[in-house]
Amino acid sequence: MAPLILLSVVLFSEIFSYFAIKRLSKNKKKFKWYWWVSVAFLYSGFFLTRAVFANYTRNWYVNIFAIIIFTKLAVALSFVISEFIRISKQTIRKSSQETDLSRRKFNSNLALGAATIPFFSLNWGLFRTAYNFRVQEEKIKIPGLPKAFEGFKIVQISDIHTGSLQTHHQLQKAIEIVQEQHPDIICFTGDLVNNRTDEVYPYMEDLKKLNAPHGILSVLGNHDYGDYETWVSEEAKKQNLAEMVDVHRKLGWNLLLNRHIPVEKDGEKIVFLGVENWGANLHFPKYGKLNEAYQGLSGEDVKILLSHDPSHFDTEVTESYKDICLTLSGHTHGFQFGIEIPGYIKWSPSQYIYKQWAGLYKKGQQQVYVNRGLGCLGYMGRIGIRPEITVITLVPENTV
Repeated sequence: MAPLILLSVVLFSEIFSYFAIKRLSKNKKKFKWYWWVSVAFLYSGFFLTRAVFANYTRNWYVNIFAIIIFTKLAVALSFVISEFIRISKQTIRKSSQETDLSRRKFNSNLALGAATIPFFSLNWGLFRTAYNFRVQEEKIKIPGLPKAFEGFKIVQISDIHTGSLQTHHQLQKAIEIVQEQHPDIICFTGDLVNNRTDEVYPYMEDLKKLNAPHGILSVLGNHDYGDYETWVSEEAKKQNLAEMVDVHRKLGWNLLLNRHIPVEKDGEKIVFLGVENWGANLHFPKYGKLNEAYQGLSGEDVKILLSHDPSHFDTEVTESYKDICLTLSGHTHGFQFGIEIPGYIKWSPSQYIYKQWAGLYKKGQQQVYVNRGLGCLGYMGRIGIRPEITVITLVPENTV
């Protein structure tokens, strides 16, 4: 269904933007030739870079492709709407041929004007907002929180997507901000890479600078398994996953693969559970096994779950594991596009796919926090949804 929708959008954009701009061209024959040759280069280049070139080249081509397509889409939409209005008026009240021609040219110019909005927005998101990190502070009430853990600080990061990073500086800046928060523990909720484990190797020394008194806990995201890469064999794919697990070990991160770990402080403890990726959507894998993570747990322990995909919370967690008080997730990136004005507007296309897509949500006595992600995927920019470092402070349930 999704490929069909994408194809429809692309065809709509190409056909109607062509007619809109052609109307303004003086040499229509030459324009037609230039247009369709450029289209052929654009799409053949898109598929060629995906098949042949390395991540960096591929990512930049995706950015160029996105900017061109969304710019053409704006032209097409504006053109179709203005033409519909023109034809409707012409049907009701006939105007002279000269007036009609003038309106047609005006509509084409209007469509070109509309194109500046996505063109400049996408470039702004690419060069200015992509790594303009936001520190989001949250005080989360935990029922039965042990006294020793009042004020306990969790810094959550998610979706680093090292395969999309353009420079070391971007990641180093994020790590500096994390360390400035003086976390008691750091939780990473998946998607270290885009497709392959080797994407993270250039950034290992940077990531080793993350540290906290109670360590770093991590889980895998859907992109960490190599499921979106074409492998020469099943063995090669398994080797890639084994290398990913080894990366977490070398970084000193405690990777929770369907297991739990107690965190102790002043003779008291809370329990962190972590599962492999589990998504309610059919397109995402269900590797997570919460029943395995629960083995040996007491029902009285305060439990915090790390699970990459927030749809896990809305299905299995709240239905079958009601003693998990807090789930930490990522995955959505807030679609890397939206409008957020605290206290007034919180909107993104992501909300039409995920009930919990960014921030804190509550269902009964259970809560989930969805991190907006640190990195980017596909289009290497963000419009309206800034990359996030979450600082969670645990407080007792009766805190005012």
